[in-house]
Amino acid sequence: MNKETDAGDSRSDPTAGSAAAADAQAKAQARRIEKEAFQEGWRASASTIPAVLAWGIVSGMAMVKSGMTIWQSLAMTLTVYAGSAQFAVLPLLAAHTPLIVIFLTAMIVNLRFVIFSAAVAPHFAHLPWYRRVWYGYFNGDISMGFFPQRFPAHTVHQPAGKLGFFEAVCYPGWFAWQVGAIVGILLASQIPESWNIGFAGTLALIAIMIPMVINRAALAGVIVSGAVAVVAINLPYRLGLLLAVVIGMAAAMLADKFIVKEKE
Repeated sequence: MNKETDAGDSRSDPTAGSAAAADAQAKAQARRIEKEAFQEGWRASASTIPAVLAWGIVSGMAMVKSGMTIWQSLAMTLTVYAGSAQFAVLPLLAAHTPLIVIFLTAMIVNLRFVIFSAAVAPHFAHLPWYRRVWYGYFNGDISMGFFPQRFPAHTVHQPAGKLGFFEAVCYPGWFAWQVGAIVGILLASQIPESWNIGFAGTLALIAIMIPMVINRAALAGVIVSGAVAVVAINLPYRLGLLLAVVIGMAAAMLADKFIVKEKE
């Protein structure tokens, strides 16, 4: 009898009911914030999708033209997801360059992703490790072009809206890249070399890059890396590209330090 009375009192406890209602309201509010952030992220980055699609097509064609099979090309585009590294190692693979050189080339070209991850990681430190690994796979040039603008370093302890915005920037870009790459892989044998489709890839890169030049430090990095790439174009094993990446990153960081000192 007492147990039934206690159970009835628990069900009718207004405190428990209000706590559950408050929890449900908080969850609904969080979902609304993430949904609005997703829409904001999509509006900010949607203009890059055509360029990513075009660059993916060029990437897919380049893999097949370099001698890879269709299945090898599909496996590479789905697992690597790094256009610059793919283009850097493809001529090395075709020339049967030693594996260690190919590995180091890809690592150095992708070194910027270490910086990208270091910049974004504090914003997602509250997530479990497997979710951080998942988002780390999608983190790239476009996300770093938009995410820090929307969520500067001083917002690191304010998680609201970050997942929605990040997903809106990354997921459509990944999908566009994969669709473009698959189209390029399947149509590579149908498109003649005389079309010079690689030029479309260059235009696509420019279209992606311009919105990301958001300050003087980024502009310095672009100018220096471009100049080094042109000067060092004849270095073997595409080492000029690696040199351009390293020196361009160093120039951007150095310029950023000078800018900070000027503000102080």
